[in-house]
Amino acid sequence: MAHAHESNIKRIWVVFGILSVITIVEVILGIIKPESLMVSVLGMKLLNWIFIILTLVKAYYIAWAFMHLEGEKGSFRWSIVLPLLILIPYLAFILLVEGNYIHDIYSEGYISWDF
Repeated sequence: MAHAHESNIKRIWVVFGILSVITIVEVILGIIKPESLMVSVLGMKLLNWIFIILTLVKAYYIAWAFMHLEGEKGSFRWSIVLPLLILIPYLAFILLVEGNYIHDIYSEGYISWDF
């Protein structure tokens, strides 16, 4: 019984370490904003794509570790994870495209900034 407790503590620290490293990388990239990552890829800066991908990795790992998906069958895991991997990038894409369109409409003077 004590052995299981020790492995759970180790597992928690491993999960904490992995999520911390990903978060630290995101924060450092957000502060530094390397000029080499400011190139446009599919209508968005490469740095933004990196943030979205790292966020998806963190979300997957949180679900994997804290929802105990690693012990489930593969088909059940994919039934939970696959919609998230499809819908979250789709939502980000829609929000960014529509936000850019609205910004362009206001910036070009078709509609005045009322707020």
